[in-house]
Amino acid sequence: MKHILATLCVLTWCSYAAHAQKKPVPKAKPVASTSAVSAATLAAGKTVYVQNCLTCHQADGGGVDNMNPPLTKTSYVLGEKPRLVKVILNGLQGEDIDGEPYNNVMPAFDVLSDQQIADVLTYVRNSFGNKASGIKAPEVKAIRVANKK
Repeated sequence: MKHILATLCVLTWCSYAAHAQKKPVPKAKPVASTSAVSAATLAAGKTVYVQNCLTCHQADGGGVDNMNPPLTKTSYVLGEKPRLVKVILNGLQGEDIDGEPYNNVMPAFDVLSDQQIADVLTYVRNSFGNKASGIKAPEVKAIRVANKK
């Protein structure tokens, strides 16, 4: 009887060990639905980010709880381009971001050129775990013109 019990224990352990050593099948990488963004655009955008955005939104884009919203996978960052461009042009105050209140006032950065705004927003939309289409300077220019009306 002891031999049967010992044999069952060994077989059970061997079965467990063999199962535990199996490597999971790697998942297929998702195909990006956006066009590729150049490294030069991302580098230029990062420069603008470091100079103008990093202090409030942090190096990791995580923001500061109840003060400055995160830039990671929010509807503002990944959503409609005109709304995001207008945040840069007009600043933002008193808006909840994805249902969360943030109390700091974001000043307008309308002194940035159309290219700088396009670069920084493309950088943000493709950093911090985000994947979204880039923004071009002519798009920013059109939104800036329409925004002045």
